[in-house]
Parts: sequence; C-alpha cells; structure tokens
Amino acid sequence: METSQAAFGGRSFSGAEMDLIHGVVERCGGLSRMELAHTVCELLQWARPGGGLKARECREFLEVLDARGVLRLPAKRATKPVGSTTRVPVSARGEPAARLEGKVGAFEPVVLEPVRSSEQRLLFRELVGRYHYLGHAVPFGAHLRYLFYSGDRVLGAMQFSSPAWRMAVREGWIGWDESARRANLQRVVNQSRFLILPWVRIANLASVVLARALRRLREDWQERYGLEPLLVETLVDESRYSGHCYRAANWLRLGETTGRGRMDAEHRREGVWPKAVWVYPLQANAAQRLRGRG
Repeated sequence: METSQAAFGGRSFSGAEMDLIHGVVERCGGLSRMELAHTVCELLQWARPGGGLKARECREFLEVLDARGVLRLPAKRATKPVGSTTRVPVSARGEPAARLEGKVGAFEPVVLEPVRSSEQRLLFRELVGRYHYLGHAVPFGAHLRYLFYSGDRVLGAMQFSSPAWRMAVREGWIGWDESARRANLQRVVNQSRFLILPWVRIANLASVVLARALRRLREDWQERYGLEPLLVETLVDESRYSGHCYRAANWLRLGETTGRGRMDAEHRREGVWPKAVWVYPLQANAAQRLRGRG
C-alpha cells in the first residue's frame, strides 16, 4: 500500500516516491542524514536546472518527515570545528614506488581490505585522486571502498557505490517495469572506481582482484546496509581501456550508454560520451529477482 503523497520546496512527491524515500531511510541506516539526502536525490532525480542535486532541500524535507513521525532519521553526527584541517600522514601520500612486474602468483596472497581507518581513507583519497583518470569524489549514499595489497605494498583501490539512475541497456537486460525498478534499484551496486597503480604491472591482477572483490561484496554490503545486492554494474571508457579484465572475470558486456550524463534530462550530452556497460549478477536469478516487487 502506498504512502500518502507529499509536497516540499515546490515539488510534489507521489505515494510511490514516498515509499521509496521511506525504504531508503529504513534500509540504509548506516548513512548520515546528508548521505541519505544525496541518495534520495539521485534516485528521484531531484536536481537543479544545472544538474546539481538539491541535497540541502532534500535533507530539510527528510527532517520535516522525521518531525512528523513519517520516518525516523539517524541521529545527527558531530561535525568538525570550523577551520579544522586534516593532516595527511607521510604513509598516506601515495608517492610513486618501485615498479612491480611478474605473474600474480608471485605476489600472493593479494588481500583486499575494506577502508575503515582514517589513514586508509586518506590513502584511498590520495591514490584515486592522483592516479585515476576520473579523480576522487566523495561518494554520496551507500558505498564501500577497498584497498588491495601484496604484503605491505599497496597495489590499488576499488570503490562500490549507488547505481546509475537509468541505463537503457541495463533496463533491457533486467526486463523490469518502472515499479520494479523503483523498488529494487538499491539492489544494484555500481563499481565507480577501479585503480591499479601505474607502477604495478602484474599479469592477471585485475581479473583476480575483481573476482575476490565480488565474492566479499555481497556479505560486506549486506552487513553494512542490511540490503542484499543482486547485480554489480560498471562503465568502461573504451577509448582508454579494453575491458578485458571484466571479460576474464566473467562479467557481461550489455552494450553502451547513450552518452548522456546521469542528470541529463534534456538530452544535451555536454561532453559526456558513450561508455560500455558491464554487469555481474551476484546470483544466477538476479534479473528475475530484480523484476519482482517483493
């Protein structure tokens, strides 16, 4: 049964949209209020004409709903004092290291570690900011980040976060209708960053790390957010990368994006070019379950 409609900030929210908001808040209890607001904005495409999310307005709306008893938000988190800065430890600066070459077996065990400590967060930020072509961006909404190591030598980094709002080839492969998409989109996880450091030239490392990350992602995601992921997706810029490691790790190439940005409601593209869409079902019946409404 759908929740009653609501309106805020010049926007009306249907009963289905209110159900989605309630589900995000209920299932993603590990997020801060602002992270919840960004997640809701992304899912509902609540954005300014220039494409920026209306996260501040959304947070205010969520707090109004909380005050009315419609939903329960997490407690407010303490913020840093005004003017405070973060000092990057020497070990977290991501300076280039000696070249590593050979077969992956010579560097085993290759271990993935979830990013938890402040030093790991700083190291992740430095590595991705310096060496990934998209740079580092704070992931809003649900996300998990990993660093992978051989002994004490860091080899690269990986990030999983909220899925793309719409992708025609993904929607076609799943075969869901709009109601099922809204209900189950949070069960799709996007691999939004994958970095092997430029001085690391280890044969088959990428496919090995991908396979190991997927084996633990389902458990880690469910433990943190209380929601079982069913499908992992990623976008590959084939002008830069072949995507061979995804094929070697048994991902499926579905096709290409239209070249629109995720908030491009007016079909303007504005420098965003098509990318290859790859997916990995975490269960054999992932598409069937995503089509459901339970």
